[in-house]
Amino acid sequence: MKKSPRRSCMGLFLVATVACLIGPATAADNGGGEFLRHEDFQGRPALVLSNDIIEVTVLPFGGAIASIVLKDDGGKMNPMWDALRAGREAGRAPRAGRAVGHFVCVDGFGPVSAEEREAGLPGHGEAHTLPWVLRSAKKEGRVARLVQSVQLSRVHEVYTRTMEIADGENVVHVRGTLENLLDFDRPVRWTEHATIGSPFLEPGVTVVDMSRNRAMTRPDRGDRPGVIHRLPAGEEFEWPMAPSAEGEKIDLRAAPVSPNSLDHTGHLMDPDQRLAYVTALHPKKRLLLGYIFKQAESPWLQIWESYPPTGVMARGLEFGTQAFDRPARQVISQNRLFGALLYRWLPAKGRIETSFLMFWTPTPEGFLGVDDIQIEAGRIRIRDETSGKVITLNTSKSL
Repeated sequence: MKKSPRRSCMGLFLVATVACLIGPATAADNGGGEFLRHEDFQGRPALVLSNDIIEVTVLPFGGAIASIVLKDDGGKMNPMWDALRAGREAGRAPRAGRAVGHFVCVDGFGPVSAEEREAGLPGHGEAHTLPWVLRSAKKEGRVARLVQSVQLSRVHEVYTRTMEIADGENVVHVRGTLENLLDFDRPVRWTEHATIGSPFLEPGVTVVDMSRNRAMTRPDRGDRPGVIHRLPAGEEFEWPMAPSAEGEKIDLRAAPVSPNSLDHTGHLMDPDQRLAYVTALHPKKRLLLGYIFKQAESPWLQIWESYPPTGVMARGLEFGTQAFDRPARQVISQNRLFGALLYRWLPAKGRIETSFLMFWTPTPEGFLGVDDIQIEAGRIRIRDETSGKVITLNTSKSL
């Protein structure tokens, strides 16, 4: 997977308590240690899935992957966006159901119409606004598995997610299944809203890389008073060098040194490559977050750049079925961009799946970015062509 050139419950009752949805308090692995435990994350109940290398924190309410940390990292650096912390630092009271980290937008990605809002449909789909049911949690051999599901009652779908981690690996394998409870085919919108945040996201330091793609700035950027856009609307460009509003070129790999802007870019991942990737690297802290996904399942990547002058930044690495977060009518009416479809078909009484790999790993000294990722023979090989360095990660799961 070569990158672009780098230039510089069923039966879910909403009145049920979260505690009864979480399931068993702990589960023991074959050696007697815990692979799943209950904890608290920013005042919310959480499940922590772990092996001997990484710990992944999942929120039973909303299903967000709120944290991923290395067990031997004393500072427990978490690359994920922590909207709860950001709200507190901005002086706002915590908002019920506020999404954090990596949450799933299904069925829907973006705002809703006035009619949908009146009917009670939330933006970004229902899944992140509901409690999820723990279907099973077990460990077989080296592999720990967590299965959760949530019934999307307004759109009559059921979403089920399986997460697996194996001992000795920095990799999380995630498989999502969406089931149609209705008797007709329908277009669906499904995006993995993976989002990094400060302090991992540091101005002028943390860099984002991705596999080869065709890029465009957001056409309908929604100019609002007080909101500054660095990028013009609706212009194609070759990642990472985008046109600025002043007609110059901006390297989008890193956030600006002096943050004070909001922008979106959409990327069609190369259809000639079966797998695509997006990564975020903090070269000073020598830590790398990455996602590998199937182009046929998630052909689009939206980069959301939220860089307020407060410094509490967020950057979305959002891979899924559409280029930009927009209402359903607009997406379905537009149908395609760059010749590629902006939604997936969910068959009557049928199911579709999406799977991806998520990794969190230290990097060697001098590792500056990701130019290529290959998966072969149980290994993920991550190459930086500038330094000539290669990171090799074990993975018991491929795609």
